[in-house]
Amino acid sequence: MESKAILKYAKCTPRKARRVADLIRGKKAGDALLSLKFMPYRGARFIEKILKSAMHNAEQKNNNIDSGDLLIKTFVDEGSRMKRVEQRSMGRANMIKKKSCHITVILTEE
Repeated sequence: MESKAILKYAKCTPRKARRVADLIRGKKAGDALLSLKFMPYRGARFIEKILKSAMHNAEQKNNNIDSGDLLIKTFVDEGSRMKRVEQRSMGRANMIKKKSCHITVILTEE
């Protein structure tokens, strides 16, 4: 059985989210949730939120399953960029690109 949850357009750069995703990939969901709670990284709160959603999806599919024992497969894709203009001195302007990402968490029984 496989359970999946996707968070799109998270206000976090893909690089920062991948750093957290690499740490929990292959772990059990219960252990990963505990370690995510104490991580100081910004991407940890987004991945914690989507991991809880995937665990609830697994419980909805199969009532007699312990969602804490499921293994995690996760990956982070790049989302769209919002372009903003920052005014500089002497009439110049710089372009600021605010990045977003799509986070996918898949829970399996293997």
